[in-house]
Amino acid sequence: MDVKTAVKAIRKGEPASVYLLYGTEKYSIKQFTDILKEQLIEEEHRDFAMASYDTAETPIEQIIEEAETVPFLVPRKLIFVRDQNLFTAGKDTKIEHKIETLITYLDNPVDYSILVFLVQGEKLDERKKIVKTTKSKATVLSFGPIHGEELTSWLVKQAASRKVTMGQEAAETLISRAGTSLQTLSAEVDKLCLYAGEGGTLSKVNVEDLVARNTEQNIFAMVEDIANLRLGKALDIFYELLKQKEEPIKIAALISRQFRIILQVKELGAQSYSQQQIASQLGLHPYAVKIAGEQSKKFPADRLRFILKSLADLDYQMKTGAIDKVLGLELFLLRLGSHS
Repeated sequence: MDVKTAVKAIRKGEPASVYLLYGTEKYSIKQFTDILKEQLIEEEHRDFAMASYDTAETPIEQIIEEAETVPFLVPRKLIFVRDQNLFTAGKDTKIEHKIETLITYLDNPVDYSILVFLVQGEKLDERKKIVKTTKSKATVLSFGPIHGEELTSWLVKQAASRKVTMGQEAAETLISRAGTSLQTLSAEVDKLCLYAGEGGTLSKVNVEDLVARNTEQNIFAMVEDIANLRLGKALDIFYELLKQKEEPIKIAALISRQFRIILQVKELGAQSYSQQQIASQLGLHPYAVKIAGEQSKKFPADRLRFILKSLADLDYQMKTGAIDKVLGLELFLLRLGSHS
């Protein structure tokens, strides 16, 4: 079952008895849990009908006991369980869990409790018996990053829900400036829609005027400017980062990280890996892989290796005081821009 199907079932009053939610997109997971609360538990019942546990602090058998206890003064209970150990390859905790208790419960869950496991991890440990059992007996939903047209469409819909029109170009500009975190993007959409007002329209220019680039997006833009021999713009971004009190050593580290990603994407692309496969291999959002892929076309692999070596040398010089940090990074950018 996918998330959309699960939401439809909840809205129809047909929730599952047990959910397992996992993935990196915490904003989407929160949206789903909010739907569970709003659709299944009346507001005046929430003090009695909702409970939260953490498997790092509470044995699973105690949580199952809570689920099996008949609710008091309310028709059903909603129990949230945070976990980073039972379903993943996480570190062992001091708590001893009787996993068989959960396995037995999954065979015959009560109809007056809804158990929701919130797994703090990108992947489940498929080797574990409890993971296999839960997948066969419960509703397991993955919340990974959205990207490409799906992400821009999500932004357009977010604006539309606030009765504001946002075009494709404005949505793409917002992503390029704020990144791909749904939580960050949602906050920026709120701000932009307040500016536009109900019935208003958001343009690319509005986004550029109102949304400041975060540090990582500034580094993306700086590398893009270097690749296109726009040295003046690259230096402008560098000076703006300094005004924002960013440390030169941190800036250099982020530049190095971006060039390392560009080289990795270039090498994996040469081996016929798809964008999605590269993203999975490197643990990156597909949008970041897309940007790096475009940038990789502008640098030979040998040039990228030389840049990374130069950055490693610069890092050593800055940390040992062999060169002034700001001057060292300025000289690096000037040399890089003149040889790109």
